[in-house]
Amino acid sequence: MIKIVHIISSLDDGGAEGVLYRLCKYDSKHKHVVISMMHEGKYGPLLRGVGVEVHCLNMPQSRVSLAGLGKLFKLLRKDKPNVVQTWMYHADLIGGVISRLAGVKNVFWNVRNTTLEPGKSKRSTICVVKVCAFVSGLIPKKVVYCAYEARAVHEALGYKKGKAEIIGNGYDLTHFSINSDARVAFRNEIGLSVDENLIGMVGRYDPQKDHGKLIDALGLVINAGYDCKLVLIGRDLDANNQTLIKKIDDNKLTDNVVLLGQRTDIPAVMNGLDLHVLSSSFGEAFPNVLAEAMACATPCVSTEVGDAALIVGETGWIVPPKEEQALADTIMQALEEKQANHQAWSERKASCRNRIVENFSIERMVGAYLQVWAIK
Repeated sequence: MIKIVHIISSLDDGGAEGVLYRLCKYDSKHKHVVISMMHEGKYGPLLRGVGVEVHCLNMPQSRVSLAGLGKLFKLLRKDKPNVVQTWMYHADLIGGVISRLAGVKNVFWNVRNTTLEPGKSKRSTICVVKVCAFVSGLIPKKVVYCAYEARAVHEALGYKKGKAEIIGNGYDLTHFSINSDARVAFRNEIGLSVDENLIGMVGRYDPQKDHGKLIDALGLVINAGYDCKLVLIGRDLDANNQTLIKKIDDNKLTDNVVLLGQRTDIPAVMNGLDLHVLSSSFGEAFPNVLAEAMACATPCVSTEVGDAALIVGETGWIVPPKEEQALADTIMQALEEKQANHQAWSERKASCRNRIVENFSIERMVGAYLQVWAIK
């Protein structure tokens, strides 16, 4: 049986980790082994639950240890994988170099980001990217980018041209699907009827996500006379986040914003929303939340980051980042259509689901990776 070893920076709750999990879960024809440079996080137990062997090197965050490097080398020499697929910058560099030293020829990198900004991106990460660019002609056989924008940005930074493969994310469309019962249950939980306007964003509290601009935009929507609530889901989006609470209070939106923190029932959340809004200002490559919302027939408004426009297509709206007025105007346009043109809104919802089914199924993604690895 062909063996694929995946080396990833960590297995915490993130987009790359989720894609890796789905790839291993839905490719049952080949043996997958996952090595986390840090700990097992959220996805370690989930991977083991679907029969995937998981190893943890227990390295400190953004640092390497001789013990960890030695363990990685020994694992690779023992397993003798047909393919090594690394995920994210640190694993691309360290996992790629150690794999080649261990005698693995078929090494593939995986790039998940589109932008690196001094002052926002970690200095150590920027340094690692520069080194990756320098050795990209030597270490990987191919570089898998999750978005066209990611390829353009990294090749401009010096990543070797001619090695790029674009593979968009794929989704389990039985898991992310239309569910009216889940919609009602979620709204009951937060005290909202099925007819009230509810917009939301799923994504951790991080400068990249620009929650502040979303709060500002909501204030403009409310001041324009629209009645709606905003629900925020993700790590640190709870009552303990005093910076966010102050931002909400300053905009007099305490009664309009619901903070739910991190959750695992994202399909239910997406079904409960009328509109999903992504307000990110930088750094996105292939925003999973847009596809997840659309798979549940929830239209999206997104800033123009990464491949957001490619995902949304003609089914939703794309606005410039960091412009709260443009974001507010577009949210109001969407709410106006929902309230005044039920036929158009129903057609839009159906087109959201159809776009994901036709372009971003899990089967399509798994097949694309197997093709890049030259595995039939």
